[in-house]
Amino acid sequence: MEAKGFENTKNQIGYCGIWCGSCLGGNGALQELTKKYEQIARCSKYALEKYAPKEFSFDELMKNLAYAQAMPLCPGCKKNGGNPSCQVRLCASKRNISNCGECNELTQCGNFEELEKSYPRIKEDLMKIKSVGQGKMIEKWTEELKTKWPHCVLLCKTANK
Repeated sequence: MEAKGFENTKNQIGYCGIWCGSCLGGNGALQELTKKYEQIARCSKYALEKYAPKEFSFDELMKNLAYAQAMPLCPGCKKNGGNPSCQVRLCASKRNISNCGECNELTQCGNFEELEKSYPRIKEDLMKIKSVGQGKMIEKWTEELKTKWPHCVLLCKTANK
């Protein structure tokens, strides 16, 4: 995998506390995985298109894998990537803070409702970032990622650096 995506996002934490290095949209993992899927699917040794159900369109699969590979890497919300209408981002930018852990209104903030569905500890993480520092949290998360997903393409070529 090209380390470009991960190198681009590994030191960035969004305003909301999500580590950009763990995001498939910015770390290059989506593009790398779809490239590997395409290579496997096209491998004549497996002849996958011969075994697919009639309703399945092998050509559509290949086209969609190509689309996913062509997607540009998200640079992260602090570099003008991500969702431009994200309420967390807009609020933090307006308040001129580097992340929402700096905000005195974090615990009662309603901008996190949607994010908390996928990241129930997001506000806790923001408080940890505030207390231990961004660099320490990124180190911790990188180690957790290596432990939880040791085969992850994200770290294959960046782990030895």
